Amino acid sequence: MFYKVARQILFSLPTETSHHLALQSIELGYRLGLTRCLLPRLEAPVELLGLRFKNPVGLAAGLDKNGDHIDALGSLGFGFIEIGTVTPRPQPGNPKPRLFRLPQQQAIINRMGFNNKGVDHLVEQVKRARYDGILGINIGKNFDTPVEQALDDYLICLNKVYKHADYVVINISSPNTQGLRSLQYGASLDTLLQGMKSAQQRLAEEHDKYVPLLVKIAPDLEPDEVKQIAEQFKKHRVDGVIATNTTLSREGVAHLPHGNEQGGLSGAPVFEKSTQVLQQLCAALEGAMPVVGVGGIVSGTQAAEKKRVGASLVQVYSGFIYAGPRLIADCVRAWR
Repeated sequence: MFYKVARQILFSLPTETSHHLALQSIELGYRLGLTRCLLPRLEAPVELLGLRFKNPVGLAAGLDKNGDHIDALGSLGFGFIEIGTVTPRPQPGNPKPRLFRLPQQQAIINRMGFNNKGVDHLVEQVKRARYDGILGINIGKNFDTPVEQALDDYLICLNKVYKHADYVVINISSPNTQGLRSLQYGASLDTLLQGMKSAQQRLAEEHDKYVPLLVKIAPDLEPDEVKQIAEQFKKHRVDGVIATNTTLSREGVAHLPHGNEQGGLSGAPVFEKSTQVLQQLCAALEGAMPVVGVGGIVSGTQAAEKKRVGASLVQVYSGFIYAGPRLIADCVRAWR
């Protein structure tokens, strides 16, 4: 009930304003000890990637791009937190307005464009955090870095975040950075993965710590493309995959206010498409690596469906915006 009232107030404000206010409110609740007192501790441990997750339900990247609210978000009951996407240099992202709610479909369209304070700021925030759960860091390229030089940006970020992360995600699937999705294909993907895995090996020896590398893919892939990507992942021994990012499709929302805004669509309408790609990917990988299912989860039943088709963990974002912390508990219970 409390969250419904809070959501009604937040949804009366401009979307990006309410986003920042919500994070500040969660931060305040954490500092006052309210989140720890009012929310249940959700224990359903999962052993994966050489890590122990408190439960299988995580927060997807994008909510806390800069790592400014790690402890507060970690107190809500998530089994793991993923921060970012972060880039080597700070950048403002795309012009506003760039974030749109579609409440009739429990959906969001964003064209944020990797707005963030840069990797150095994120690393400092991680150093200050006291969160004792699994922390993933999602990395990308700056908007003005030519896609042919994208590997350079990913390597800069990997070198800086490696020793501070429990796992690192290579984001090559956001639709809001021009040319980024081309890195999912052919020689571009081969070169990227070869360079990142080589750096991972060097960093593992340097820090005496192996940090898994995962890749986040798009839902807008044909079955043959999923198979080709899976073969590349197996060839380079990627540690895991996150499936999927937001979609460019407007199926089910085109008739709604803001339904045809440019950007990536997330929330309930992406569930079917995302889950289909997840299932195809798991089949193509044949158990070679774990897959994290994300996209369209607005109920515990949908989290369980991601598990049924092959997901080893799940993440939520838009569903969390609409349902609040109770979604985490619903997903953990349904997973069991």
